[in-house]
Amino acid sequence: MTALDEPGRTARSMWAYFEPVHAVTYLHPRARAAYEAVGLRGYWRGYFAGRAAPLGATEAAPVIATFFTFAPPMVARALPAVWRLATPSEALRARLTGAVQALAELTYELPESHLAEAADLLERAAAAAQTAGRVLGAANAALPVGEYPLARLWQAATTLREHRGDGHVAALVAAGLDPMETLTWRVARDGSPPQYLLGRGWSEEQWHAARERLTRRGWLTGDGTTTEQSRAEFQAIEDATDRAAAHPWQALGDQDTDRLRELLEPIARSGHTLLSEGSPLVLPALPG
Repeated sequence: MTALDEPGRTARSMWAYFEPVHAVTYLHPRARAAYEAVGLRGYWRGYFAGRAAPLGATEAAPVIATFFTFAPPMVARALPAVWRLATPSEALRARLTGAVQALAELTYELPESHLAEAADLLERAAAAAQTAGRVLGAANAALPVGEYPLARLWQAATTLREHRGDGHVAALVAAGLDPMETLTWRVARDGSPPQYLLGRGWSEEQWHAARERLTRRGWLTGDGTTTEQSRAEFQAIEDATDRAAAHPWQALGDQDTDRLRELLEPIARSGHTLLSEGSPLVLPALPG
């Protein structure tokens, strides 16, 4: 395995700064309240409707494929039923409203000029994202640009997040990992509780079967510990993800990327404060 080149390292670094901006839509009570206001009561209705809405009034199958880590029956319970509660347009308005309200609470001490400059730079990066073969990234990139800095900032972060996620799913598939194996290995690596994967609709039987498959593959030991082989091979997947996500930052340039990192840092650190103990969502660590 070769060392990750500078564009790949930059892509991984910037992910740590824009992911928390996007993640307010999953973590902040304002976001949930905005979904509930349009009839999407319950966390998972808002999640599936909001995240799938850029695809239109889709059935379950495309979402099972693109979201990757959710058990098909869980997705099928939500889609297409959520579209009887709120149209995709209503879900999109709700997710943007909730995200902007959440970011407003997190950034109230920052001047408008700070937020506008961050939005300008992040939009430039998102506009340079190459979306061929990236369904969620492309669908979000095609949405109208927001009118105000926080809306623009969140939408650009979301486009980049889904663009990166599409590339990560492609790398997992190329490595021969299915969704359950991916989650099971992460649980073993991080010491996360099984609820991290059971909460996505998988059963204990499916979890144990995935552990057996990973053991036969040489990725887990008999007691469920990750092996050196698996850590090296999964790192290769992460490196492929980073390389595939590098183009926006190459297009933005080193100087403006550094400036954007500086502008996003206080927003990203505020986003990390929303994580509660036992949260199924994991944010990439910020330096320092």
